[in-house]
Amino acid sequence: MFQASRWTRGNFFFPTRIEVSDKAVTRHKSSWLSRDEMSISITKVASVHIRTGMFWSDILIESSGGSDAISSHGHTKADAVRIKELIENAQANLPRASEAQA
Repeated sequence: MFQASRWTRGNFFFPTRIEVSDKAVTRHKSSWLSRDEMSISITKVASVHIRTGMFWSDILIESSGGSDAISSHGHTKADAVRIKELIENAQANLPRASEAQA
């Protein structure tokens, strides 16, 4: 699980967390009275965009299924790159349609 820095806007008390598994990418965002969880299946991830600033990186994970993209700011560049690598590796390990039928 990757946690945004508490030194970035909106993350001081409740930092955004991104979790990457073999099945989905999930963003966890809490607030005083609620918790927001957004998930995109690994098979539906269309692209991963990383924007790096002087100190922090923003990450945008877009879906091919028409749902909203997952966005998060305040991650280290290393964490953002690692999130992208984990997503790409999970997609590369998916069984191909021709393999599934065999």
